[in-house]
Amino acid sequence: MSDAVDRILAQWRTERPDVDVWPMGVIGRITRLSRVLDRELKEFFAGHDLEHWEFDVLATLRRSGPPYELTAGALNRAAMVTSGAITNRIDRLSTRGLVERVPDEEDRRSVRVRLTDRGRALVDEVVGLHVANEVRLLGALAPDDRDRLAGLLRALLESLGDTSID
Repeated sequence: MSDAVDRILAQWRTERPDVDVWPMGVIGRITRLSRVLDRELKEFFAGHDLEHWEFDVLATLRRSGPPYELTAGALNRAAMVTSGAITNRIDRLSTRGLVERVPDEEDRRSVRVRLTDRGRALVDEVVGLHVANEVRLLGALAPDDRDRLAGLLRALLESLGDTSID
């Protein structure tokens, strides 16, 4: 069995046999897989009138537990985007009636972003379908392989300092 990355590695081995290109096999596959998964998820969420980032914000609020609200800063850290980007995302979701801004009861200078009933219903409707879609996307892997891959990816993320969602 051979993939596109195998062909790229073979070309490098021909052109630069003095360079051990093994890391390209790992990084190249992760990068290509990320692009394929992004495309698949974009198509899935479009079928539910959502952008992937919209689902991410709604899901982050939903999994935070009652009252399903966070500060914009907490959403920003979870999404790993700029503060301007998260403000834009909140604005767009607010316009759609999926989130609302509410004053922070503990700090009147702050605002919290709360999932509306409509937003909660939407994320609750889509999350099960999303998980089923992810099962489909990982269908080529046996359960032991999925667990092993998850462990290897966890170890790599930990080694690179990605250990927190906030």
